[in-house]
Amino acid sequence: MPATAALTFAKALLAHILRPGDIAVDATAGNGHDAVFLARRVAPDGLVHCCDIQPAALDSTRARLAAAGLSDLARLHAAGHERLADILPAAARGRVRAVVFNLGYLPGGDETVTTRPETTLAALEAARAVLCPGGAIAVVCYTGHPGGPAEARAVAGWCAGLPFAAWRAARYELVNKPGDAIIAFFVEKLPAKPEAG
Repeated sequence: MPATAALTFAKALLAHILRPGDIAVDATAGNGHDAVFLARRVAPDGLVHCCDIQPAALDSTRARLAAAGLSDLARLHAAGHERLADILPAAARGRVRAVVFNLGYLPGGDETVTTRPETTLAALEAARAVLCPGGAIAVVCYTGHPGGPAEARAVAGWCAGLPFAAWRAARYELVNKPGDAIIAFFVEKLPAKPEAG
């Protein structure tokens, strides 16, 4: 799927957050474009964990990372994003700088296999738990498939429910785009405030 304005916006924000040596997560590996973006940002000694339930997606991601010379910076996991907390090693918890979700279905794949609100919400909670202060979660929702609008509403509700004292959540959408909406949500975990002393 070609880059959309929403995805470009999310990546531009992530580019300001990610640094060499960081840990990042591609929660929906798909065809590997996000994995390559993340690996380039955390190179030369960072790590990207990539999740997907479809073997074709993991094969595509593996090939794209190899073509970019980035295979050593990624770990691929044949599991749904809702299992994020189980997949990440204990040492990564609380150290993840960015988590990316590109929701919907695998472009060029089986369009009946889609992300779903219940598993996406579980994955967002897991991402929230492993994120480091100053880290971010980027979620791009495509609403042009069955279940897409409901999933976007679920993500919007999750973002709106985050406590303002510790989180900032924003929404980006081209309001004059013809057809189905593509919406990016960008969530930042605020850095810890220094203790008064």
